[in-house]
Amino acid sequence: MVKRFTTARSTVAIRRWGSPAVVPLTVMAALTALTADAAARQARPKPPTEAAAPRDAGEPIMAIVSIKTQQVTIYDADGWILRAPVSTGTTGRETPAGVFAILEKNKDHRSSLYDDAEMPNMQRITWNGIALHGGPLPGYAASHGCVRMPFGFAEKLFDKTRIGMRVIVSPDDAEPVEFSHPALFVPRPEAIAAAPTRAETLAREAAEAARTAGEAKNAAATAASEAASLKVSLRKLERLKTRADAELAYADKALAAAKTDEAKARAENLKQKAAAKAAELGTQLDTARDDAKSKPGAAAAAKEAAKTAQTRKADTAKAASEAKLALEPISIYISRATQKLYVRRPTHKPAPDGGGIVFDATIEIPLTIRNPERPIGTHVFTAVARNEAGLRWTAVTIDNGDDARAALDRITIPQQVLDRIAPTALPRSSIVISDEPLSSETNYRTEFVAVLSTEPQGGFITRRPTPDVLVASDDVQGDNGFGFFNFPRDPAPQIGNTRRRGGGQYYRPMQPGWW
Repeated sequence: MVKRFTTARSTVAIRRWGSPAVVPLTVMAALTALTADAAARQARPKPPTEAAAPRDAGEPIMAIVSIKTQQVTIYDADGWILRAPVSTGTTGRETPAGVFAILEKNKDHRSSLYDDAEMPNMQRITWNGIALHGGPLPGYAASHGCVRMPFGFAEKLFDKTRIGMRVIVSPDDAEPVEFSHPALFVPRPEAIAAAPTRAETLAREAAEAARTAGEAKNAAATAASEAASLKVSLRKLERLKTRADAELAYADKALAAAKTDEAKARAENLKQKAAAKAAELGTQLDTARDDAKSKPGAAAAAKEAAKTAQTRKADTAKAASEAKLALEPISIYISRATQKLYVRRPTHKPAPDGGGIVFDATIEIPLTIRNPERPIGTHVFTAVARNEAGLRWTAVTIDNGDDARAALDRITIPQQVLDRIAPTALPRSSIVISDEPLSSETNYRTEFVAVLSTEPQGGFITRRPTPDVLVASDDVQGDNGFGFFNFPRDPAPQIGNTRRRGGGQYYRPMQPGWW
């Protein structure tokens, strides 16, 4: 005879004639297994669903994608406003975890890598093809590296975001928490209030300096042309004067050799004409020689004036550009791997080779991180709104080393950087601290791209890297006040990051400094 204990998932059979010790042990084992299974099913998280906060939403400030829970959450200054399930990269083509920003938006984008596949409401976060977009969601990671979102959600989000919005891809769940620290920017209200007027004034001065420089350049060109023309005229007059003197000498000989009155009259007439011609050319030659002495001096003076005007044009253009940038949120990236601080600010100028906008990248300097051999983690500090103290900040940690406060304690931002950018710091400004160097995908038309080397990067590595590009430089000014020089790709890894396991993220500094 068999007595059975039956559940939804298992059946335990106990024979009555079995050993007395076996029966209770078998029952206990079965019940323990059943209890553990029930607990596991009860603890299993519910799949993410679309949701909106029960309040009026402000402008989105950041998006956080959790690879672990396959969910994206959008935040404004006061907390989360939208949530939705996502499908990130599958095994071998994983979506890279790290820090990104929206670089380009295209409502009707099609993939250039995967059979012209539709990628509606595409919001690019790397130029080698990682993006947020609408797509099918099977309930698990299934993309080639992008972040697929529900079609309707992607459309709704597309209409709310702006270029430069922070996108954080976290291996686990992460969320912004209220945060304060003495190292964070403290703007000056009077500097912020004066910034628009200052930018407008300097823009007018830059325009006037550009006009003056243009006029001075034209004047220098005219003076140089006149000086060159005078040299040609002088050489011509010297040749004509030499010829006239020879004709006069011939007339003198002809007059001396004349035997008849008629011959003497002809020779006299020839001499008079030759003498008059020689005298006129002599006068012209003397005048030309006097001019030749003064013209080079005038041309040199005009050239020097043009040079001075050009210098003022460059200086005022730089000042005007800096004043205009002071009206924009500022982003700082601090890398333990490179021991450097980098700054990005949007210029809103369209990229000359198409796609996205140009970001100012003129600040890049070394700095000191205490205990540089020790991991610091990856932390994103964001100014979300103004408050009485200046700015209200949040912190997001996606890669543990130190906690966020301890990480900031190890950093000393140079005072000259703070003096330059802190007084006019605005909401949406940010500071990112990371063990990682900047990815090679960081260039003149991106904010910061940094991927975690401790996480799989298949969707990053399997894509072709962005080709070598031109990079903004404060040392080379173009006609529009923004110059470029070639940005060679670094084939070797940065030293100093002892945690590196991944690939595809080596950044070559764009210039030695900005002072």
